[in-house]
Amino acid sequence: MLEFEEYKARLSAAKPALELLQGALKLESARKEIEELEAASERDGFWNDVENSQKVQKRLKTLKAKVENYEKLCAAWDDMAVMCEMAIEENDDSMLEELKSEFDRFSENVESTRLSTLLTGEYDANNAILTFHAGAGGTEAQDWASMLYRMYNMWAERHGYKVKVMDYLDGDEAGLKSATIMIEGDNAYGFLKSEHGIHRLVRVSPFDAAGRRHTSFAAVEVMPEITDNSEIELRDDDIEMQVYRSSGAGGQKVNKTSSAVRLIHKPTGIVVSSQVERSHFQNLENCKNMLRARLAEIKEREHLEKISDIKGVQMKIEWGSQIRSYVFMPYQLVKDHRTEYENGNIQNVMDGDLDGFINAFLSMKASN
Repeated sequence: MLEFEEYKARLSAAKPALELLQGALKLESARKEIEELEAASERDGFWNDVENSQKVQKRLKTLKAKVENYEKLCAAWDDMAVMCEMAIEENDDSMLEELKSEFDRFSENVESTRLSTLLTGEYDANNAILTFHAGAGGTEAQDWASMLYRMYNMWAERHGYKVKVMDYLDGDEAGLKSATIMIEGDNAYGFLKSEHGIHRLVRVSPFDAAGRRHTSFAAVEVMPEITDNSEIELRDDDIEMQVYRSSGAGGQKVNKTSSAVRLIHKPTGIVVSSQVERSHFQNLENCKNMLRARLAEIKEREHLEKISDIKGVQMKIEWGSQIRSYVFMPYQLVKDHRTEYENGNIQNVMDGDLDGFINAFLSMKASN
């Protein structure tokens, strides 16, 4: 029964943090806003304005999820407290394993919820647009880019986020040259913006018949989706559009009969492309979304007051300035060079277990 007494003490110690979380989440104002938005949605003519009604419903869903998540944490705390009391009174240790599992899950959820309160950036609540670029090195680098592509797709799946493919260009023999996806979900950009940068791979290449060790690089760009076009204005005079036939090996990702679109933002030199949709009009919309997102990401990262302050030189990718290394040989380790956070279970990381890296980055930023 000593272990149950220890967990009872740990639960008592966790209670103040849970109460502080209520204030950090601003739940009182969230509940008030929910009431106001629900009242607005019941007024006559509310659904006539489709754009506004969609915004209201999206905001309602976000606020309700925040409140429900906190209420689940409180319910979990109550359940564990009751479990401890029952076990101590009845001298029954059969619930110990369940209690350990529940407490670990509770602690993880409290920490992730606490970190979500740190997401106060202008675009943190938005969907995230991720673009992958293979570095120099041909097939080996292209294969590495596809491994990262899979990793972030699996991270999104773990968190219940949706993934939409916006662009995909196959590699020459394997992997991919470049790809863009949108990860849709609350705070997707806030969590994933820490992944922006160069990712380095060290392994014995499966494409090298001599079995030599190779080092490869791939870049991951993370940008917020901009839903309000007025936030980031794209002037026609600043954009050059090119239409071309889709290329690459194809498969399910590329519609080879559609017209691909490439947009060049002349003031900055930013180039975006899309070739996965059925028409060049849809691909054009994808490109505009990507361009707005990239401009917004640079504005936030460079702490600029306005989009016109962005200069083309800031868009250059500097290969070798990696944020993280993934070593498969001669040992297995994933290490983030900014936070020093490490994970020796490389397979789990490649299967989307990135929360440790993301949480370490958010904690580091919060303490600065």
